Amino acid sequence: MTVDDTGSGAGGDGRLDPHAPDTGEDPLALRLEQLILGAERRYTPFQAARSAGVSMELASRFWRAMGFADIGQAKALTEADVLALRRLAGLVEAGLLSEAMAVQVARSTGQTTARLAEWQIDSFLEGLTEPPEPGMTRTEVTYPLIELLLPELEEFLVYVWRRQLAAATGRVVQAADDEEMVDRRLAVGFADLVGFTRLTRRMEEEELGELVEAFETTAADLVAARGGRLIKTLGDEVLYAADDAGVAADIALRLVETLSNDETMPELRVGMAFGTVTTRMGDVFGTTVNLASRLTSIAPRDAVLVDSAFAEELIRTGEAPASEAEAAEAAAAAEKEGEEPPTYRFALQPMWQRPVRGLGVIEPWLLARRDGQS
Repeated sequence: MTVDDTGSGAGGDGRLDPHAPDTGEDPLALRLEQLILGAERRYTPFQAARSAGVSMELASRFWRAMGFADIGQAKALTEADVLALRRLAGLVEAGLLSEAMAVQVARSTGQTTARLAEWQIDSFLEGLTEPPEPGMTRTEVTYPLIELLLPELEEFLVYVWRRQLAAATGRVVQAADDEEMVDRRLAVGFADLVGFTRLTRRMEEEELGELVEAFETTAADLVAARGGRLIKTLGDEVLYAADDAGVAADIALRLVETLSNDETMPELRVGMAFGTVTTRMGDVFGTTVNLASRLTSIAPRDAVLVDSAFAEELIRTGEAPASEAEAAEAAAAAEKEGEEPPTYRFALQPMWQRPVRGLGVIEPWLLARRDGQS
């Protein structure tokens, strides 16, 4: 909840965003809030900041970063709000976080959990086709549903967060140096549904929503199962990354193969690039990411395009030959020596060089799976 910077009772519209009811509030909404927060409203923003021992300015920055709207000086905050302020400020005072980093922590946590909370409520309530008692409205069902789910979901959320934190920490520890912790060499891929804009004009909203959910679920499962990381979903497009070019290539081809075998799905095109990537708040930025996006826009349907750096990385690691002629020569040399020929997982075909706005001339390569490889 963002606050204004005054200590007076004036100002604001008296509302809690993003989830709070108007003043003159619905009793059920207040009961739900108390159930979820586990505490009653006791403080105005000024009182909460003072009780936490922080300035109104810092309290305002933290609450705004968490995504909460201005509530003026309504008595709408709880002991938990005071504790959260105290903890963040304490990390800054102890020198564990800078003030700017503490604000980033608040912002990233707020953005992530806001989306999660909206999705959970929508999904859980959609599943209630019949109320537990005749005549109960969906609103009335919400309280007992939340009462049952809250402790279980809270424990599960902490478990998943700890698992993700362990994985992310492991990647940082393996980084070669401090610079690599922020600017890392990664394989980045965009997967884009072909003709999605036309589909939005033809399909009913519910049908379109089901298609997007199926696509995102398929992509998320494949990326996770093969060792990549899903960065974000954009409706008809997903962005993922992997530390290894071979892993990213396998994910791309499996996405194309999986969706091409599903008659309900549009065609797919994938663009990938390999290089230095800047990571911020779980997202990725930089020329490598822009190049992967551009390659996606020019990729043929049901095909994967990669940049020259990606192709070179596959060749360097022995995942693909530089050419079929080289593969044949290597096989012949191995046979002559009585050795097993090299096994390549992927095939690369150079495409015509072309200028790309903002990135100059690029040399795309068509990526495919070699015969007999899966």
